[in-house]
Amino acid sequence: MTPILRTALITAALMFAASATAVALRPTHKLADAGPKVDLEAMIPKQFGDWRIDTSIVPVLPSPDVQAKLDKIYNQTLARTYVNSHGQRIMLSIAYGGDQSDAMQVHMPEGCYAGQGFAIKDKSRIVLETFFGPLPVSRLVAHQGQRNEPITYWFTVGDVAINSGFRQKLEQLKFGLNGSVPDGVLVRVSSIDRNNQNAYALQENFLQELLGSMTEKDRARIAGRTNE
Repeated sequence: MTPILRTALITAALMFAASATAVALRPTHKLADAGPKVDLEAMIPKQFGDWRIDTSIVPVLPSPDVQAKLDKIYNQTLARTYVNSHGQRIMLSIAYGGDQSDAMQVHMPEGCYAGQGFAIKDKSRIVLETFFGPLPVSRLVAHQGQRNEPITYWFTVGDVAINSGFRQKLEQLKFGLNGSVPDGVLVRVSSIDRNNQNAYALQENFLQELLGSMTEKDRARIAGRTNE
């Protein structure tokens, strides 16, 4: 056997071993299969505090091709518009995915809005001090023509609320090392308002009342361990 052939065979064997190891170490235990089933329609109250569903607003459904892509990532989605006694409106969107591995992770709102022709600006990450503990969120403004839409969002990996892609990867790695595939939730609220700060203040009020209206178990599902 020539040295070149011997080297090639050793390299091939090492590549095969690495591939087999990666497959063996790939997480297979889905946490979504072990816990109680998620039902967003039942979890999220239709009325709370000064907020109720605005029945005059008909939700715009995604196109069939977009819906097909969403169905591959998310097990459930919920989209509602709420209105208060002052006529102020908040749009709420929640998506739940039972598989938050690299291949099936949530899509960030800035990508979705940019794909629809919106300009994305003023992105920041902050921590909201809720009545139940700190909640890390991202904020950004989606702008198109006369429409100015300030947005607040966060997502969870397992039971941890996060607001950055780096932290998302870190949490996925932690679960993966334990052989588990976490589930996750993406929560987004937005409103049409030219005054960004007024919009964010209204959204924070909305979120405080929403979280306060939920059971502890359901609140942990969509906001993670906010008591940490």
